Amino acid sequence: MLGAEALARTLLGSGIDICFANPGTSEMHFVSALDRVAGLRCVLGLAETVVAGCADGYARMAGKPAATLLHCGPGLANGLANFHNARRAFTPIVSIVGDHATFHRPHDAPLTADTEGLARSVSTWVHTCARAADVGADAAAAIRAARRPPGGIATLILPADCAWNDGASPAAALPPERPAAVGTGVIQDIARVLRAGEPAMLLLSQGALSEAALRAAQRIAQSSGAQLRTPTQVPRMARGRGRPAIDRIPYVVDAAIQVLSGIRHLILVGAKAPVGFFAYPGKPSALWPKDCAVHTLAHVEEDAEGALEMLADALRAPPYLANADSGSAPVVGRGAFQPEGFGRTLAALLPEEAIVAEDAVTSGRALFPLTFSAPPHDWIQITGGAIGYAFPAATGAAIACPGRKVVCLQSDGGGMYSLQALWTQAREQLDVVNVVFANRRYAILQGELAAVGAQPGPASRELFDLARPEIRWTRLADGMGVEAASVDTLEAFADVFRAACARRGPFLIEFRI
Repeated sequence: MLGAEALARTLLGSGIDICFANPGTSEMHFVSALDRVAGLRCVLGLAETVVAGCADGYARMAGKPAATLLHCGPGLANGLANFHNARRAFTPIVSIVGDHATFHRPHDAPLTADTEGLARSVSTWVHTCARAADVGADAAAAIRAARRPPGGIATLILPADCAWNDGASPAAALPPERPAAVGTGVIQDIARVLRAGEPAMLLLSQGALSEAALRAAQRIAQSSGAQLRTPTQVPRMARGRGRPAIDRIPYVVDAAIQVLSGIRHLILVGAKAPVGFFAYPGKPSALWPKDCAVHTLAHVEEDAEGALEMLADALRAPPYLANADSGSAPVVGRGAFQPEGFGRTLAALLPEEAIVAEDAVTSGRALFPLTFSAPPHDWIQITGGAIGYAFPAATGAAIACPGRKVVCLQSDGGGMYSLQALWTQAREQLDVVNVVFANRRYAILQGELAAVGAQPGPASRELFDLARPEIRWTRLADGMGVEAASVDTLEAFADVFRAACARRGPFLIEFRI
């Protein structure tokens, strides 16, 4: 058996049945193997950053890795931005990167690169196959590494001769590792901290953002008086009516410091201690108070959900009680775009069990508290700050959950990084409603210019302006095979959004701001 076929069969045997791909010459034997290995679905992305983002969105929602197939070091380099987001979310991905044949590499052909070095910047595991006979075992090791708690990118570099040579065989799936349980001593220590009654906050991320974990956290809060927050960026969070309404730590440093002021005990649950997204003159990097003690209930590789449930029981917390209804359902806003009106409109119209993929940047900062009353849904978000995330993540999420409507909230500046994902949505006929916030500028950078104390001028205004020439999103979508409409009021948005959600297939709404 050829090495490429052994790789495909090992992926399938380990439960990986989808591969997002942008292949080249070095990967042709793996592509050919797909014709002989039924059941491994290959999805084409027209840019490597789309491939990486699709795999990220897929794995966050499927709860298992996807594979990616990229062409040599430069192809991997093109995908690094969204692999960076995936790394920050601890997303499991098996990244297969083709490379020159082992005997050709010493000749330093044009595509020769430090592929291992590039891969290490985003991967938890990197390995280069040495011969075809090893490919199956190497693939099984990569899959196990990607699944190792808390999850990560495992990069397997496949020289072309290892793919085309004979003598390979598939490897059996290796048993997955489970998240480690948190010890009872840690549970008791945190329980004592909370019983003391000093102001405390639980910061929840990763496994602490499942519905069961959030309910356990709410029990702890109701019993102890502790506050609950998530980091500014969440990898995947269960939200909506009947689920705990937990807000994020604000992006803006001053607002984050205000939220954390007075906290004497910060308890990390699958999260890291909060720091500023950037440094600013005269402002701290660490956002918690200097007299605040930082504790860890569950490290990111540990069972955060189980730890929260044990802590709730140790505190003898009462059963979970959903937040009382405010008495008023969210209503559609009126007039021109403004974040509060849009948030309420989205909450009113979001389909039941939708998936929201968000990279809305400036337009999306206010959306979290405004959508607490929306129907139950999952929210996935840009976690590493590398914009151009939502289009491909929504694409991957739609493939992972074909029975659920996916709503993509994408800034126009970030959307230009990965708009090729629309083509994949059209090709695969995916059920995604894409909303592009077209403010025709890098609005966040205008705010950052002021935040660092710099003075605006003609050059900065030119660098932040996207209106000359104007980006015409409906035409771009049409060119990718996606039907689109442009709106400039909340009423018009509501009408088009309702219609888009009532049908299947991709659609794009340009909201002109």
